[in-house]
Amino acid sequence: MYRKAIRPLVLLVILIFVVGITVSAAEKLPLEKAGTIGQPEGKIAFIRDKNIYYMSADGSNQTLLFEATNADGRLTWSPDNKSVLFTRKGTFNLQGPDMMGGHHKVYDLFYAYLDSAANGNTMFYRRITDDLGSRDPDWSLSENKILFTKDISARHAAASLPDYKLCKINPDGSGLEILREAWQASENVEDKKFLTFPSIGPKGELAFVYFENLQPYGLGVVPPDGIKVSLDSLKALANGGKKCVAPAWSPDGQWIAYVMNDINANALYITTPDRKDNYLVFEPPVSTYVYTIAPSFSPDSKWITFATTDGSVWIVDITGNGAKRLTPPGLDKSPAWSKAAKK
Repeated sequence: MYRKAIRPLVLLVILIFVVGITVSAAEKLPLEKAGTIGQPEGKIAFIRDKNIYYMSADGSNQTLLFEATNADGRLTWSPDNKSVLFTRKGTFNLQGPDMMGGHHKVYDLFYAYLDSAANGNTMFYRRITDDLGSRDPDWSLSENKILFTKDISARHAAASLPDYKLCKINPDGSGLEILREAWQASENVEDKKFLTFPSIGPKGELAFVYFENLQPYGLGVVPPDGIKVSLDSLKALANGGKKCVAPAWSPDGQWIAYVMNDINANALYITTPDRKDNYLVFEPPVSTYVYTIAPSFSPDSKWITFATTDGSVWIVDITGNGAKRLTPPGLDKSPAWSKAAKK
């Protein structure tokens, strides 16, 4: 009775919040707020047919980096731009003694070196994790650590639902730090409450998507030590905007890019860290959608690269102008811009 009585009110609050985002985000960022926008520079790594490639920011010099054959999800560059970190995907299959069974996906983190590829070795890599549940990496500039999610259920043969921890690790695979434990190991959908799509800002701030009942509830932002607060507090921070997913910080810390995962209003947006200002950046062509994998900012924070579901990689500036398709429709996704060169 109690839950039924309050549900319409909660729904109303969420809908008001979502409408507020949509209305304000329908406007694009004015040039006077964006500052000077120059030509895009640096390199962009991306997945093509489950292998890792990279190219110049204008789409030229497309080069095979690593023959993964099973790359999936977000890519991120090392701070020195000498390697690209990525996820490889596998499958755990179970056939029980009574012929019942099932399967679930497993993941781990790896990285490949640009100099190895330049010397013709596209099969050389380093493995970072071996727990079969690590994915969605974001390499921090502030402390040279890797932020990622770890599904602690992945190793269990009969697991049918994930249980995510939020973690950090050193680039060599040592020093695992658990930032946020999984809520509870359970096979009930109603018990599933966890944080996904983590992104780390230039000062260690964290953006995340709070999931409940295996559905995105909202996009939240906390300071470096804010992730330790109660789960209810994190849920309150992420209140509303339940279709905002795949956040990504700009290197200057002024913006967070995200994808509106709505079949009727799919688009790429940017928001301020306090989420008060939202701006539309890109609406995909008819019959295509923006991939719900974190976009990536250029080193100067003025451009964003992303992919659409027709298998194309794009760039666009933060005012929503200069949109350019870097690769034609095909099997491309998950672009990630290189870091700023150290002075």
